[in-house]
Amino acid sequence: MALKATIHKVQLQLADLDRNVYGEHSLTIARHPSETDDRMMVRLLAFALNAPANDHEGALVLAKGLSDADEPDLWHKDLTGEIQHWIELGQPDDRRLLKASSLAHRVSVYAYAHSATVWWQALESKIERARNIDVWQIPWQHSAALGLLARRAMQLEITVQEGIAWVHGGDTTVEIHLQRLRPGA
Repeated sequence: MALKATIHKVQLQLADLDRNVYGEHSLTIARHPSETDDRMMVRLLAFALNAPANDHEGALVLAKGLSDADEPDLWHKDLTGEIQHWIELGQPDDRRLLKASSLAHRVSVYAYAHSATVWWQALESKIERARNIDVWQIPWQHSAALGLLARRAMQLEITVQEGIAWVHGGDTTVEIHLQRLRPGA
């Protein structure tokens, strides 16, 4: 018998001072059985870091990711269905990223495992020709601390300023220093 996804409900208050984006989001996350708390929380962080100011040009949504190899973890489609932004988590291979870069106007990767530096060194030259790929690293200690905030029902506040994200849940705040490994065009 196949394991079913676990449903998580999130009330997210976002204040991104770097992009001048503020808002409240009610999210339902279907957590794949193989997904860790760390990964699920990095998905939420990626949502916050990329949420548009409004949905006049489409919405950013949590895609099927682990459940469907043809979808990213998150994506932003415009009102015509064209993929504006494809967002991957972890350490995708060069073929997946090059395919994504041909399907979307912009691709972002959020690597968060302790082996991210080794992965990036092996991948960097392979995706050189795809100018629309942006790569970020989240220190693994920070993603592990984020994972400790995971609950079935969450109320989170995320504030972003000068490239630092503060994620507050319950009585705990996690400070995340994002490192940009590659700026996309």
